[in-house]
Amino acid sequence: MKTCVITGGNRGLGYECARALAREKDWTVVIACRDPRAGQAAVSRLHKLNANTNIAALKLDLASLASVNAFIASLQAGNLPPLGALVCNAGLQIVSGTKWTEDGFEMTFGVNHLGHYLLVHRLLESLIPPARILFVSSGTHDPALKTSMPAPEYRDARSLAFPNEIGGGDPEQIGGKRYTTSKLANIFTTYELARRLEARGIQGITVNAFDPGMMPGTGLARDHPLPVRLAWNYILPLLTLLRRSARPVEVSGAALARLVSDPELANTTGKFFSGTDMVPSSAESYDRDKAKELWETSAELVGLAQPL
Repeated sequence: MKTCVITGGNRGLGYECARALAREKDWTVVIACRDPRAGQAAVSRLHKLNANTNIAALKLDLASLASVNAFIASLQAGNLPPLGALVCNAGLQIVSGTKWTEDGFEMTFGVNHLGHYLLVHRLLESLIPPARILFVSSGTHDPALKTSMPAPEYRDARSLAFPNEIGGGDPEQIGGKRYTTSKLANIFTTYELARRLEARGIQGITVNAFDPGMMPGTGLARDHPLPVRLAWNYILPLLTLLRRSARPVEVSGAALARLVSDPELANTTGKFFSGTDMVPSSAESYDRDKAKELWETSAELVGLAQPL
């Protein structure tokens, strides 16, 4: 038996991934989320649904580097099976104006990228091959897909962590761009980590990125105005019947769990999946110079003296 950590596993995509994995006897599932009560409630629901009782919750606030380090200490101190998978799923989209993490980073970039970046680095030595790392990205990172979201704008990691607020602008457009850029950063990180593991001869740890598709009814729209939240939760779910890019959260959760456990994917690394399909990511996402800059600057921002 091995342990799988799922960030944001208390709701939405993360919860459905946990639910799918909990059906398998080979996994202990750790739900990592910032609200311990929400985590325990998710564990209770999963216990009622599954014979597998190897499910636990630990506090993790990705907007705090101290919380990331505390989570890792708690995980390593727990009496758990060896770590075999890490699903970097938690994410947010802020459209009501700039917010900041505990460490002074712009919140979207801090949570969606930097918190996960530190978490992955600190847990690399704990992963016991064969092991898998998954980054939940989004099709919105690719302007060619015409998702109606603003196109990402990646200049450098430091300007994303500390954006220049001069000039203002529409908070919804700014927030949307920050979100899509953070999802591009997830793919940069996926590809760069896969390359660095290979370059150092580290075998048995795979790294892939995942696009769950548009999943109306999840908590992603919680920072939007009430009319948008109502449409997201009650009207847009109908699109799952009409649009191929829209998927029920249960379907996407099962597809994400497959990337964790399917034996056929044991040697698949440095790839991008949309649902169950391996597909190309955006043209920009293959820019190695940007990926390298993101990697090295992120290490400086989170205080890693010797990143992989």
